[in-house]
Amino acid sequence: MTAPNAIALTIATPEAMGELGARIADRLQAGDLVALNGELGAGKTTLTRGLGARLEVRGAVTSPTFVLARTHPREGGAPLVHVDAYRLSSAAELDDLDIDYEASIVVVEWGAGLLDGLTDDWLEVDIVRPTGGAADLVDSSDGGADGGADGDADVAEPRAVAITGHGERWKDLGWVGAPRD
Repeated sequence: MTAPNAIALTIATPEAMGELGARIADRLQAGDLVALNGELGAGKTTLTRGLGARLEVRGAVTSPTFVLARTHPREGGAPLVHVDAYRLSSAAELDDLDIDYEASIVVVEWGAGLLDGLTDDWLEVDIVRPTGGAADLVDSSDGGADGGADGDADVAEPRAVAITGHGERWKDLGWVGAPRD
């Protein structure tokens, strides 16, 4: 049984993953934290691109793998801070990045287990690609670059996505399936 603060979806295409990012962006405000979990090529960066496009951030949203965190400013809004926590091993190391969580919208790829103690409220998005499936969620609009290992794959397979709201702020996820305005 799915908990009241969790929802399961099937995302069929890279465009649909970007649209999910846009739906999430519609609800975000300064101080929000989103954890994205999934294997290489699952679609974490594709989702973040959709989120960034909806927030109208400046600069291309790319995987921050080699810089750990990338800040994307916005006109008249809280900046989007995109973190790759793959090489971090604890919440303390994430906290050492000195991110202004209260004034930013923070998206943490590979954030599982690293957010406890940082906040009581966060949105967690777990993305699972099919076992033995294509290595990446291919986005043909940018040549398939998803920050994963195989940007040349030509087949996008559906992803299972579980969204879980932690804390009072995210107790109602009914908006995830509702049409956007």
